[in-house]
Amino acid sequence: MNLTLKVWRQAGPNDPGRFEVYEAKGINEDMSFLEMLDVVNERLIAENKEPIAFDHDCREGICGSCGMVINGVPHGPKKLTTTCQLHMRNFKDGDTIVVEPWRATAFPVIKDLVVDRSAFDKIIQAGGYITAPTGAARDANSILIPKQIADQAFDAAACIGCGACVAACPNGAAQLFTAAKISHLNLLPQGQPERWSRTVAMVDTMEEYFGSCTNYAECEAVCPKGISIEFIAKMNRDYLKAKFKDRRAVVKVDMTEAAG
Repeated sequence: MNLTLKVWRQAGPNDPGRFEVYEAKGINEDMSFLEMLDVVNERLIAENKEPIAFDHDCREGICGSCGMVINGVPHGPKKLTTTCQLHMRNFKDGDTIVVEPWRATAFPVIKDLVVDRSAFDKIIQAGGYITAPTGAARDANSILIPKQIADQAFDAAACIGCGACVAACPNGAAQLFTAAKISHLNLLPQGQPERWSRTVAMVDTMEEYFGSCTNYAECEAVCPKGISIEFIAKMNRDYLKAKFKDRRAVVKVDMTEAAG
């Protein structure tokens, strides 16, 4: 396959950036998209040119590192597929492919296709730890969990934190990511001790960096793991409940102080 690539090049966060055109010739259709970029980079290096910077790690669709926008779609045209698992047979010989980084204020460009996703880390950090004493390894069936709940928690835990949901959202919202991270803990018994404080802390931190959700569902459409926006509804419900519980706690403290 012979392809034409229009790739976003940006030397750093303060550089204006621009598209540059590269010819990708002799590409095998069984290559992954990242392998194709490897070939292009090897040729650039051989010509003493700066290679294209992009994130990657496991290349097995698990780590969430390989995010980039391909022809206007996060992770490319194939649904439920990460960039590293997208094969070149999904394109045609002679195609022009436009490759960009995630476009979101909360994800500033570091270089070329690499963006800073540390805002996600701050949301996770706000969630804290699970303090349920687990002790030694227990039998898998010793804590009874309904299959429906276990399946929902597993679906939420499938989130790889790639940021495609943010890149696709017109508002640059991170509700799907945050909801998935909150739900996979809040649904299980081990996550109950900090359920309410965790929800408030993570949602409030999210609001510091990202836009608000208006239910466009673009996030669900591009999520490589098919995570449903139903988790956003669960998160919103838990957030409201948590705020109500906090108000009751405050009222209880005020009454105790008044009685004293």
